[in-house]
Amino acid sequence: MGRIGIFLAMWLALSGGAAAQSLWIEIDLSDQRMQVREAGAVLHDWPVSTAREGKCTPVGVYTPYLLKREHYSTLYDGAPMPWSIFFSGNYAIHGTTQVDRLGSPASAGCVRLDPADAETLFGLVQDAGKEETRVVIRE
Repeated sequence: MGRIGIFLAMWLALSGGAAAQSLWIEIDLSDQRMQVREAGAVLHDWPVSTAREGKCTPVGVYTPYLLKREHYSTLYDGAPMPWSIFFSGNYAIHGTTQVDRLGSPASAGCVRLDPADAETLFGLVQDAGKEETRVVIRE
């Protein structure tokens, strides 16, 4: 989805339009930051790690489809992915053991968070419901 589509979806949600959702998880790839909003108010602003050079974090607007407290990667040697929120295929927002890398691109495509922040986010998505949550990823 292009920038105009992302902007339109966000505008509709924040203005109370048909696409309004209760929880927005906004990830800025250029800033390596995540903002979590509920009813337009910023609840959290955290550093993240997204795709390193040669890898890709997908840009667009997504609805989470699976929540897993404990997940281990089937693609990367069983790497731990605690508090996983899957939003597109094998892509998820999850906790990481590499907290020293937060704020810079370091992943194979997932969105990595401090484990405590990932647990907080997981709880917010559970409370709001997957269908009432949007993950917005922009360049």
